[in-house]
Amino acid sequence: MEEVQDRHELRTGGMEAKEPACSQEPPLPPPPPSPPSPPSPAAPESPALSSQEQPSEAHARQLLLEEWGTPSRRSLELPPGLTWKLLFLRRPLYRNLLRSPNPEGINIYEPAPPTGPTQQPLETLGECLVVGFQGREWSWRPGTSDLLFLHLAGNFHGWFIRTEKLQHNRSWTVKHQCVDLLAEGLWEELLDDEQPDITVMDWYEDSRLDVCVYELHVWLLAADRRTVIAQHHVAPRTSARGPPGRWIQVSHVFRQYGPGVRFVHFLHKTKNRTEPGGLRRTRVTDSSVSVQFRE
Repeated sequence: MEEVQDRHELRTGGMEAKEPACSQEPPLPPPPPSPPSPPSPAAPESPALSSQEQPSEAHARQLLLEEWGTPSRRSLELPPGLTWKLLFLRRPLYRNLLRSPNPEGINIYEPAPPTGPTQQPLETLGECLVVGFQGREWSWRPGTSDLLFLHLAGNFHGWFIRTEKLQHNRSWTVKHQCVDLLAEGLWEELLDDEQPDITVMDWYEDSRLDVCVYELHVWLLAADRRTVIAQHHVAPRTSARGPPGRWIQVSHVFRQYGPGVRFVHFLHKTKNRTEPGGLRRTRVTDSSVSVQFRE
């Protein structure tokens, strides 16, 4: 299942599928960079509950089954070492597993806030992140001329960021992160036998900086983080209808993907354009990866 729709179409009930910008071979997931390697996906922070607030094992099971709304799952058995109480705290199903899904705090129910081009030096831009990628090596090198400086004010915890320079004063901002499904609280038997749906969703700004200003690439990976079990790639072209700055939604649901999935590698690219006054860029927000039982 794949959907591409804009904020205006959501309000009016319409939906329009967009074709990929090209039919080239699907890219491979970025290799784990080394050295230095990024940290493995961290386990989610479990909410702290007092002993009075913690449900019993039976009550936790009842609450989760009611929350999931899946009577057919009442026979669901947990593997050794996983309890319903722990599952109740971790909530691995029906929640967004991405870190910092809205790093710039942008509201999709309003047009993207205007941002003028900038040529300010890096030191004056507030919170900035400048990341270079050469071969298979990540380098964090502020102040070097071969890297594109971006003003990324906000909480970008969990994202790895780089830039790809293009022709005609264009470039891509590339942000990606890898979700460890087991660390998030899911378990092997569920992923391999039940194969719950894995839904990815994103919203990007209709910036009009180019014909194609956004790409989404998602890989379902095995335990080695290299073997691709399923993948999805889309590069929609905007229709130039409606006011610029509207939000366009992209979504896809992985179903019946086969056993062995342990990681979800989520990568999106947004287009930048260098103008006489500086750099203009396309914003993206409300990115999500979630796991649900099949209907």
